[in-house]
Amino acid sequence: MERFVADAMLGRLARWLRFLGYDVLYFRDIEDRELVKTARAGDRVILTRDRGLVQDFHVRHYLVESEILDEKLSEVLGRFPLKQNPDRRCMKCNTEVVAVTNKEEIRDSVPEYVYFNHDSFQKCPSCGSIYWEGSHMRRIIKRIEKAVKPKDK
Repeated sequence: MERFVADAMLGRLARWLRFLGYDVLYFRDIEDRELVKTARAGDRVILTRDRGLVQDFHVRHYLVESEILDEKLSEVLGRFPLKQNPDRRCMKCNTEVVAVTNKEEIRDSVPEYVYFNHDSFQKCPSCGSIYWEGSHMRRIIKRIEKAVKPKDK
């Protein structure tokens, strides 16, 4: 599966792709030269909406056309298909999350209701973010299914 670096205009897309298991670096404030340098050093594809960037630098890239998140997801997933059972990544920092084996370890890190009503948690070893499959998961899955569904022509 390809690895990416997203430019400053694609932060929300980067988080969604991370949720799906894609390795996506994202920097809120980065100059084009540094973005290109990071992409080349890490053998990453640049995700961008900046036509000037791709004209000024010869670098592997994907020019995202849409301004709408669902359409951006659809574009990228159409070009770079998702592998089966990807490892989930932290939506904040891009590190692979790990299963929490001792639920007690995260007791003070999640709301009490969540702690008592869920048994499966994942944690980012880098930034400490905790993830669980809450009620929001149905909405997320529906949005992703819509993004990967072929469009009627």
